[in-house]
Amino acid sequence: MDRVIDVRGLTKRFAGRTVVDAVSIAVARGEILGFLGPNGSGKTTTIRMLCGLLRPDAGEGTCLGFDILHEAARIKREVGYMTQRFSLYEDLSIEENLDFVARVYAVPRRREAVEAALERLGLAARRRQLAGALSGGWKQRVALASCLLHAPKLLLLDEPTAGVDPGARRDFWAQIHALAAEGMTVLVSTHYMDEAERCHRLAYIAYGKLLVTGTAADVIAHSGLSTYVVGVAGGDERQLAALASALAQERGVTTVVPFGSTLHVSGTDAAALDGVRDRYAASGAQRWRRAEPSLDDVFVRLTQQAEDNYA
Repeated sequence: MDRVIDVRGLTKRFAGRTVVDAVSIAVARGEILGFLGPNGSGKTTTIRMLCGLLRPDAGEGTCLGFDILHEAARIKREVGYMTQRFSLYEDLSIEENLDFVARVYAVPRRREAVEAALERLGLAARRRQLAGALSGGWKQRVALASCLLHAPKLLLLDEPTAGVDPGARRDFWAQIHALAAEGMTVLVSTHYMDEAERCHRLAYIAYGKLLVTGTAADVIAHSGLSTYVVGVAGGDERQLAALASALAQERGVTTVVPFGSTLHVSGTDAAALDGVRDRYAASGAQRWRRAEPSLDDVFVRLTQQAEDNYA
């Protein structure tokens, strides 16, 4: 496997607290790795260490073939990093922003590169529009275009679709998969489980510790969860809320997550969970249906299991 990212034991501390704790990640060329975890779990800090913006306190490895400890400046030149917040100049036009970024990176044939970026991301017709007047989806396109101007080999995306409508998210992911098909490697952090399912592999980090990596199917299987979808007659919200409170106290139930007019009830002890179902279903007041655990179910369970590093 041609590894674009290959790091071991990556660790970072702030004010005596370990925010990234011995994280090891390997990402192949052309792969899209989804980076999952709750807020404050260390995802952004890990990304910043990978692209050379933060020096690890411990650990070793390479990014794009360069040593993360001693060749950080060379890594920065080969990486496209899209931050959580729009970081371009809102009082400049789309074209002016892209031209500025191209100048910063000393992009050869700058005007041609800017024109190509405008065309690729569907921005050509809006080139003179001020960035500050754009909607979230269009700002996202401009930010991605700016990341691609210097032809990076690795794209690091930190929650790139936060606050963006479903249509814009779909278009964004179409671009990401097209780039991966051309050989671009992508590491993307996200809280959207439907986006996680679009990734080739996933890595789940909670409170600084990497808990599991693999495909979506691998992550679900690793959780060991059994799940039922439970509904009440007529979908009465009060009855559903009361049922959720009661089920949360039952031995054998680890998570109870509302999904519309149903509950996802999961546990790691299948026999104990079946016992709960038998007792509750006997009354005929609920409908119990076995289902495959979703990534949402697994996300909640892994977060519950993790030890809070603020404690």
